[in-house]
Amino acid sequence: MNRIFGSSSSKKPTPSLQDAINSTDARMESIEVKIKKLDAELGRYKDQMSKLRPGPGKNAIQQRALRTLKQKKMYEAQINQLAQQTFNMESAALTTENLRNTMATVEAMKVANKEIKKQYGKIDIDKIEDIHFEMEDLLEQANEIQESLGRSYAVPDELDEADLEAELDALQFEAEDEEASYLADMNKVPDFVDEAPVELGQTSPVAHEAVKAAS
Repeated sequence: MNRIFGSSSSKKPTPSLQDAINSTDARMESIEVKIKKLDAELGRYKDQMSKLRPGPGKNAIQQRALRTLKQKKMYEAQINQLAQQTFNMESAALTTENLRNTMATVEAMKVANKEIKKQYGKIDIDKIEDIHFEMEDLLEQANEIQESLGRSYAVPDELDEADLEAELDALQFEAEDEEASYLADMNKVPDFVDEAPVELGQTSPVAHEAVKAAS
């Protein structure tokens, strides 16, 4: 029977904190609309009283304005109370959200800590040290191989640097002598020329003797 007609003991879902905040905000908006209407009425009463002379008519309008003003003050007090309630609920919601985030962070840290312990449990420090020492040995062997491959086989070990410098100076002197000899050979008259070349403006000895004989 309860399945068909329902049960009187069934409860509605409990409203959340955000639902309560939304409901309070809606009530505040409704009251603000009423306050605006009361402000309009107070404006009209003010205009009427400014046009009337003191008397029963002005006193009646003044009484209405006072009641309207009291009602406005009551609504304003409600607005302040609801605003404070909204502030408190929003603070509680923020605290709840921060706490939820904190718990999620703690749970994530627990999982990460468990995983780190699990991974580090598979690592042997002694094996890492052995790998480190083995790497050092391999690098040292590689350097020895490079030094062995870089040896010079044709250069005697007993050569002195001073002897090499002296030999280099001797080669330089020989190069200078060869250059001077080459220049002297360029200025030498070849064997097939009977007499030396005469510079411009000078007369050769043979031509000079021929001139003398003719004279």
